[in-house]
Amino acid sequence: MYSKEETQRLKREFWVTFAEKYPRKWVLYDTKIKDFSFKFFVDNKKAQVLIDIEHRNNEKRTAYFEKLEALKNILEEEFISDLVFEKDYVLENGKTISRIWVEKSGVGYSNRNHWDTIFDFYYEKMDALERFYLEYDEFIKDIENE
Repeated sequence: MYSKEETQRLKREFWVTFAEKYPRKWVLYDTKIKDFSFKFFVDNKKAQVLIDIEHRNNEKRTAYFEKLEALKNILEEEFISDLVFEKDYVLENGKTISRIWVEKSGVGYSNRNHWDTIFDFYYEKMDALERFYLEYDEFIKDIENE
């Protein structure tokens, strides 16, 4: 087991190495939609690329989720085929959000031999999600007029 400091140092090195391998600016929180973001996640069992919809207003959160759900066939046929859609995903802190994600299991940041696999997975899946978002963002953002 790693100490807390060693774990933090390893995680920092993991993210720096990823940024060096794929030097680009990701959309992440810059979606122009409040509480709608793209995220990377890794622990010692899996790596994930996520879309989190954390709007405090449940109706708006659901509306954004339903917009993405309406595009699910396009998303799966043209961008990413193995996404999981969960309208009411409960975080560890008890907060309910909507989450769409893709996961690669059996990998972890503490095994450096997994890093290239995780980095390639991150690049491929996040790039596809961003291309999808940039193509359909106007449709997704337009919940006010419904």
